[in-house]
Parts: sequence; C-alpha cells; structure tokens
Amino acid sequence: MALWDKVSSRGNVQDRRAMGPAAIGGGLGITGLIIGIIFTLLNGGDVTDVITQIDPNQLQQQQTYNAQDFEGADSYEVFASTVLGSNNDMWKRIFAENNRTYQEPTLVLFRGSTQSECGGADARVGPHYCPLDGTIYLDETFFEELSSRLGAQGGDVAEAYVISHEVGHHVQNILGSLNERESNAESVATELQADCYAGMWAHSIKDLGIFSPGEINEALDAAAAVGDDRIQKATTGRTNPESWTHGSSEQRVTSFNRGFESGSLSQCSV
Repeated sequence: MALWDKVSSRGNVQDRRAMGPAAIGGGLGITGLIIGIIFTLLNGGDVTDVITQIDPNQLQQQQTYNAQDFEGADSYEVFASTVLGSNNDMWKRIFAENNRTYQEPTLVLFRGSTQSECGGADARVGPHYCPLDGTIYLDETFFEELSSRLGAQGGDVAEAYVISHEVGHHVQNILGSLNERESNAESVATELQADCYAGMWAHSIKDLGIFSPGEINEALDAAAAVGDDRIQKATTGRTNPESWTHGSSEQRVTSFNRGFESGSLSQCSV
C-alpha cells in the first residue's frame, strides 16, 4: 500500500455510490479505458456496440446500495481525492509554466450507472472521461473485473494509474487535442499520450517516498492488462492490430515508462 498520506492536496470528488443504478439514455460520447470492449466481447458482441443506450429494465435489476454504506468520506473516496489532488498539483504547475490556466476536473464515484453530460455513465464502459462536463466517472468495481477477467495483479497504485490516465484525457480536452471521432491510429496515439501523462504524474510524486520499492510495477501491470492485444487474445483467442484503439500492452507500458522516467511534457508529444 502506497503512503498516500504524504500527499496533502485533494481533488473534487462527488460520491454517488449510495444513489444506486439510474436509468440513462443517449449515447456515451466518451474517451476512456476499455472495460466496455471486454464486456461486449465476453458476451458475444461486437466492439462497435460498446457504447449503446442502456435498457432501463436491465438497470432496475441491478443491486441497490444502502446510503449509510457511503456516509462521510470513506477510505476509497479519500484515496481517489488524493490521487486527483496530486495530479492537479502537477498540471497546475505545468500549465502555469506555459502561461496557461488549468481547470481542475471533477471525479464522480458511482455504482452501476449515473447521469453525465455525455448521455450517461455505465459501469460496463469502465473508468472514463466526459469532455462535455470535464468529469471523470469511476465505478471502482471495474478493478475487480480487471483482476478476475484479465489477471491484473491490482493494487492501489494500479488504480491511481487509471485515475491519472483519465486526468490525462482532461488535459487533452483543455489543450484541444481530444477528438472523439478519430481513426483507430489517432485513437491509439491519444490513449498512449494519456498513459505517458499518467507516467509523468507518477514521476512528479516519486521523490515524496509514496511508493515502496517495486510498487510502481502495479501501474505497469495494469497498463499491460488493458492492452488491446491482451484483451483480444483473452476474449477471442486472436489479435487484430487494425482494430486496436488503445494500443498494445507493450506500447502502453512503454508510454507510461516514457513519462515516468522523464517527467517531461515534451516526451509525451504525439
């Protein structure tokens, strides 16, 4: 367990986990990780069907949650807020050095589904960023899927990497480089840059004594677990590079390491 109490900053986290599933309509115009692809392929669907309108009848069957379970700031909310705050610290500094203003994102914790400006947020899509409201949506049960379905080792540093990757998309949105209607090759470049930005975040806090020796490997393992080739191999038994939208395991690990080893924005250019 990393020593997150060495970080004093906190980001803006909204905890909606007690609200339970919500019926949402419309398309999910979002850029995020690929649990939606995992879910769809494992259930016999096509990748192009990942972002769909959600059936309210399906949502009514999902588990509801006791509001008392999430009263106050529990440990996971504090963790997410701390990771977000440490990301904000780095990006505020970098933006100021370039005479720009950084707008902090919001992170919404939810279970099942919730409302967003992009038409809704669904757990099947996994952690993701909505550029229309500048908000990251996170159902933390995603990490159980990552471990059980793809064999990721998990851990708090792995989860921090995922949050930081989504903050990377927020930065891309501010800079005007986040385009939802990209070719596959452009989408891969966008995702790899977000991985590099996540590596920069890890670099920015590594001298604070937060990570134990070797603990950063949790992030590298998570990056590898969500590589398109590994997911396709696990779900279909074959790989198809032409259909990749996030990059291979090797590419994702390399991109994270580029940011982690350099801490330099220029090393993450695409």
